Amino acid sequence: MKRIGILTAGGDTPAMNATIHGAVVRANQLKVEVFGLIKGFNSLFNPRVPHVHLNPLYQEIPEVDPTKGGTIIGSSRDYVDPEKKAELDLVASRLEGLGIEGLICVGGDGTLNGLQPLAERLPTVLAPKTIDNDLGLNYPNEPDEWVRIKDAQANHGFRYEQRASQAVFDLEYIVNYVTPGYATAVFVSAGGVERIRTTAESHRRIAIIEVMGRHSGYIALGSAYGRPDIILVPEHPLDLEHLVERVKQLYDLQKNVVIVCGEGIVDNRGRELGAETKTTDPAGNIALSGAAEALRHKFIQMIGDRYFQLYRRGTAREAIFTRKVGHTQRGGRPILFDRFYAAQLGAKAVELLLEGHNNAVATLQYNSKKGFYVDGFDANRFRDRWGYIHARHMYPAFYDPKLMKPSRIGIDYLLPIFTDAIGEDDMEHMRRTLFSQGNLAQPYHSINTDVNKRIRYVAPAGGETDSEIAPAMPDLAKRSQV
Repeated sequence: MKRIGILTAGGDTPAMNATIHGAVVRANQLKVEVFGLIKGFNSLFNPRVPHVHLNPLYQEIPEVDPTKGGTIIGSSRDYVDPEKKAELDLVASRLEGLGIEGLICVGGDGTLNGLQPLAERLPTVLAPKTIDNDLGLNYPNEPDEWVRIKDAQANHGFRYEQRASQAVFDLEYIVNYVTPGYATAVFVSAGGVERIRTTAESHRRIAIIEVMGRHSGYIALGSAYGRPDIILVPEHPLDLEHLVERVKQLYDLQKNVVIVCGEGIVDNRGRELGAETKTTDPAGNIALSGAAEALRHKFIQMIGDRYFQLYRRGTAREAIFTRKVGHTQRGGRPILFDRFYAAQLGAKAVELLLEGHNNAVATLQYNSKKGFYVDGFDANRFRDRWGYIHARHMYPAFYDPKLMKPSRIGIDYLLPIFTDAIGEDDMEHMRRTLFSQGNLAQPYHSINTDVNKRIRYVAPAGGETDSEIAPAMPDLAKRSQV
């Protein structure tokens, strides 16, 4: 195998460029060319297959910088429809025309589902990334626990439910212990919790901070490092009476309360508190728009104005406020843990291809003797009996629903990730760059402007047209000679 492609798909994370960097460095050592495919799966639907040669003469281009967040080759939420065989054949022929013999996809569970039909046409592997930490298995036989339930209201007339586990859980049997991007997301979220605490204390208020994690409470769990009073996760339905009682106890004691909630928290009937919209993204995800605001509304009703007026705090609406950490969780410079292990996983993905693996996943494993190490795992083992790959939920025992905090085993899970997650260079970088004088005088220079100069195209195969290409197409000198 002399030439491989790499693409980044789904939502951005801080560690995607580090994954690309690791793949390119390993490919250079093995004398393999790497072509970056622009905007994820979107590039495969373009007859001209926009791409960038990431290691001409087996030297990585300077834009491949593991300390930069996001992805220099762009991402999209397009996906490959396994039912469209003719379209898949076109995709395979385009990659063949580019001389690509194997493909690395950097993504999460949606990307892993999307690459399944591609793996039937050329060797394809996944390098994981997701801030939600929801790509992996809590134990190897977890996919067998999913069942289909008939539901006329659901897509295709059914929905999935996970049965209660019969497995004996062990941290060392987790498949893909943690995904690149998660540590940086927690770093940002925990810092946000600390900063919001001072406003809650100063003004004697209750703060509800919403973090990402559609159906996975890992970021909320990790935000315990910011020392919130209460953490709420999607895996455990809310007991609102118990929650309100605990909020009052804390407020009576310290005159402020800080609550962290995952965006997908549910009530005791399993209904998401955040308002749902009917619009879905291309991956089929329902947009959630307000778990924190929904919880605030419940508190206003259940606690009432009279309670706060006794403390001379005005009304409940004045005393309770919300904040979303938002997209800052998935942006910016990755901290050391993410940079290092993302690069390791990118390198492992290259090795899996060259060793002859197909439809495999590079995984980050952990055990108490070896610490963290990279490995490979058959992607077919992530599928349920119907062939679907589910997002991993946080293992329920990581959370204590009575204390509304991480449990002992949850703490044991977090400690190996975060004990040395921040490098000295992370803080030094901030000291040197954040208040640099040049930031005031010079405009921001986007990496996209540099990468755009390197984009090349191929001539479409016979019968295809250039209709998908923008009118401002570079001249023929920019076509790849393959």
